[in-house]
Amino acid sequence: MSDFDAIDALLAASGPEAELPPAEERRALRDALNLSQAQVARAIGVSPTTVGGWESGREPTGAVREKYAYFLESARTRLDPQPPAEAEPVGEPEPETDEQPGPEPKPCVLCGQPATDQLEGFTQHLDPAECGQADAAPLPPTPAPAPNPHIIPTPVPAPVKLAPTGRRAAPATNEAPGTPDAITRAVKDALAANEGDVDAATAALVKRAIPDAMALLDETRKGGRYDIVAHPWIPDILRKQTSRGPDQIWEARPKWTRPELPQGAHEVTALDINGAYLSALKTHLPIGQLEHSTGFGHDRRRAGVHLVTPPAWEHEDVLPNPIGNRDEPGPLWITEPTLRLLLRLSSPKYGLCDPPTIHESYTSGATEGLLEKFRIALKEARDRAIGEDDEVTLEYVKAMYSKFVATMGESNYNRELYRPDWMHLIRSQAFSNLWMKAYKAYDEGLTVVRAMGTDELHVIGDWRNVFPEGRSVAEVKVKDRYTVGQD
Repeated sequence: MSDFDAIDALLAASGPEAELPPAEERRALRDALNLSQAQVARAIGVSPTTVGGWESGREPTGAVREKYAYFLESARTRLDPQPPAEAEPVGEPEPETDEQPGPEPKPCVLCGQPATDQLEGFTQHLDPAECGQADAAPLPPTPAPAPNPHIIPTPVPAPVKLAPTGRRAAPATNEAPGTPDAITRAVKDALAANEGDVDAATAALVKRAIPDAMALLDETRKGGRYDIVAHPWIPDILRKQTSRGPDQIWEARPKWTRPELPQGAHEVTALDINGAYLSALKTHLPIGQLEHSTGFGHDRRRAGVHLVTPPAWEHEDVLPNPIGNRDEPGPLWITEPTLRLLLRLSSPKYGLCDPPTIHESYTSGATEGLLEKFRIALKEARDRAIGEDDEVTLEYVKAMYSKFVATMGESNYNRELYRPDWMHLIRSQAFSNLWMKAYKAYDEGLTVVRAMGTDELHVIGDWRNVFPEGRSVAEVKVKDRYTVGQD
């Protein structure tokens, strides 16, 4: 391609985007032609989940948008091959007026004033100058209100578009998200709507925690260095084998109890690790679509899932196995946090095991800071709620990050983000964090009695010399005390 051809291609790609019909019509057109999402995806060159995302309201961009628009227009023509209505005689142009033909005005979800624009399927003003959000009174409740994608009040955002692979494009801005204030406003609105009933307000906030978390993620991603691939192609190992069965990824969840205790009676303290999933949001996450590779090397610039033969573990009497309770021998698919933990423990600094043998991997370029602003915003809101003894906000924030992690897989509750690889990696990071706390206790002279799940660690000894006590993410709190053994 010559320089002039490249310029022509660039100019062609920079023109106005092709118009697409509403999401419900996209699916209806495909169904009317008895075509599957996989067939359409194959023709356009994307994954079936990406087509599913488009039919749920997400917007493609670039070359695939042109292809998808052509498919939809061709489908519409095939189903209704009627000639267009005869054009009006050409004459003097009508003078422009403020009235535009279109749907009947409905209340804007932000300010309550009439609006005709649609964003993600919800009526609102796309021009901030037209939106009376600051001065408008809240809308009275309706018998069947539509869900509000802007539950956390923010200035009217620009439409969020998805790149060809389902990548969420972050708007180019350096504006601070201001999320702690927005979370506070959301709590105040819930309390007002429920007439001060704390339990009812908490229940309402927890119920909408998933869409609120996604709105918060969008806000914290503004100006982000990396785009998020929200609906990539996923290998079969990350898909459920049956409707209710698991996929093939092993998360290394610990469920360990020390087989023998020292002689005598001992007081055991059960410690609760605060914000386990919140801390685990800081982990190496693959940015794009996972790519397959084979071999024994590990590239620390990438992250994903790996088929490995784990090393033998000879310290079961004092510390849990880093890969959790697994009786079956042989290779297994583990996540990036588990692999990095095993490699760390096999290093000269620890020398606790041999390195694992890596057979094959599905990875993508990765960063540890992909969700960092999201994590910090939730942490700040959580810390403030604890300091002010605000249990409503605390439960709301906890639901946001826990449900965010739980619904990134095959879930009907979160259609915005389909990343089962992220779900497994974040969970495994929480398990790895707990394992490292168990090792710290052991290394500082405590007797580790039990390690369970993401947040339960039982120890014998003066644990306050090892872990700070409190309710913040960097601290632990006492869950229980009990005595084992006899004098």
